[in-house]
Amino acid sequence: MQPSHPLHVLVLERRADRRDALRDLLRAAGHHPLEAADAGAAAEALRVPGLDLLLLDLGLPELDLAALAQAICPTGSSAPDSLDAAERRHIAAMLRHTRGNRRQAAMLLGISRSTLLNKLRRYGLDSER
Repeated sequence: MQPSHPLHVLVLERRADRRDALRDLLRAAGHHPLEAADAGAAAEALRVPGLDLLLLDLGLPELDLAALAQAICPTGSSAPDSLDAAERRHIAAMLRHTRGNRRQAAMLLGISRSTLLNKLRRYGLDSER
């Protein structure tokens, strides 16, 4: 059964298998999915007029919720990001920069490797290798 008004849905999901499954599910329901694998691609897609819905993975390490809120509602004021969220994004960016080399990332961050490992567990980044 096709919906009376198909939605234009932006799907922001880092895992390709999940993104593909969501895309297929939305298409089967008669909607028009637009896919993004990372926050940068989603930011570009948000500029497309006519989006009805945003389906996103809140676990994306580089996701800046304050910037997302500003992009969705430019006139609204949003609270600044928490220090934990900013630190999580920065650590994830450093790991991408070092191509997953934790020892080098810890050195560049100015912390011990054990501190980095604790932070990876704390922020749920330890499984993203």
